[in-house]
Amino acid sequence: MQPDSLYQTKFAKIIDHSSFRLLSKQTQDFVRNKAFEMRFTYQELRQISDMALDRLRWKEPCISTDWPDVLFHPDSKQNKKRMLKEMQTIHERLRSKTKSYHSLTVIDKPATVKPKLVNRKKKELGLGRCPVASERTRCCNLMTLDAVQQCGFDCSYCSIQSFYHGNEIAFDPEFASKLKQLKLNHEQLYHIGTGQSSDSLMWGNRQGILEALCEFAEQNPNVLLELKTKSRNIGWLLDNPVPNNIICTWSMNTQEIIEHEEHLTASLSQRLDAAEALANKGVLVGFHFHPIVHYSDWEADYTELAHTLVQRFHPNQVVMVSLGTLTYTRSVMKTIRNRKLTSKILQMPLEECAGKLSYPMHLKLNLFSVVYDALKSWHERVFFYLCMEPHALWKPVFGYQYDNNQQFENAMKNAYYDKVTLNIL
Repeated sequence: MQPDSLYQTKFAKIIDHSSFRLLSKQTQDFVRNKAFEMRFTYQELRQISDMALDRLRWKEPCISTDWPDVLFHPDSKQNKKRMLKEMQTIHERLRSKTKSYHSLTVIDKPATVKPKLVNRKKKELGLGRCPVASERTRCCNLMTLDAVQQCGFDCSYCSIQSFYHGNEIAFDPEFASKLKQLKLNHEQLYHIGTGQSSDSLMWGNRQGILEALCEFAEQNPNVLLELKTKSRNIGWLLDNPVPNNIICTWSMNTQEIIEHEEHLTASLSQRLDAAEALANKGVLVGFHFHPIVHYSDWEADYTELAHTLVQRFHPNQVVMVSLGTLTYTRSVMKTIRNRKLTSKILQMPLEECAGKLSYPMHLKLNLFSVVYDALKSWHERVFFYLCMEPHALWKPVFGYQYDNNQQFENAMKNAYYDKVTLNIL
């Protein structure tokens, strides 16, 4: 075999273990030529392919536009190493710049794929600990209840896609009967959420889910049952009695992020209208500013959103506000990058944070402080917390902190229960 033939065989093997095949044909041709010119190893091809794919997903110029214009001899390992380092520097500069969504248009939205709804019996109810609970961040020790598996929305940043596969939404036909059989300690206060493995409201009362949850809450007044959503599907809750210990919470984001990163979800105005309708009925509500995303207009947009909440909701109607931002494991980042989806969500500066990757601490502090300060009139009347964030951020943002997760959990439960009790009177 000639040298090029030898590398051709090697190249054919290593591309299957990289993101090369996800690139456009034009970019594939460019990367292939550079690979043959410089004899990329598997790790080098993977690195360059990931950079090129990021450019494609972020809708930024092709990697060929700023490739170093220097002739590197393929046999010079030092020159190749210098070139790769320079490309990494360019990529990090592009990743860390303040992103703007102004270049994205309607053609960049993903095609709507209708999910397949299936019935699938589970051996157990699916009550457990929050899947992202950790001692490395301040955690509320939320218990999660899997009423449905997989989400019908298509948020580009969502971690659900990393542990559920395919396009099936699974309902357990025995969910209601299993829930009735659940035995809890009536001397203990529980905080249970149903929005971790799917959206709590987007399916309404399909398979009798909401009816079963309301009956469960009615029979267990020591349970604080949180239904977390990005939906406007509140019809069944409006038409039926809702126990006082059910709390409906909305994931809040600016319309810019909803438009470009939270595909198929309700718009900001629809979420606000739905929350207000339930609050006016007497259902306690809450708001999750999670994830707060850094982009060109973020400060003005999130401040305006916070002011809108203060104008539309009385603090007696609101149980909580959480603040959090984008936090990833490397496997989730790989899943997001490999999706055929135009998204700027990973175009962000990344630092190691409690064993994962996230914004630098100074940037987190700025994001959280701006939103918290904009909700100043609620500070003494609504429970605020940071979700899955380092301990060290609490005092700079709120002026107080909890010594451990148990202390945080107790404070949250007591604050929620006090609101529920007040709502009954």
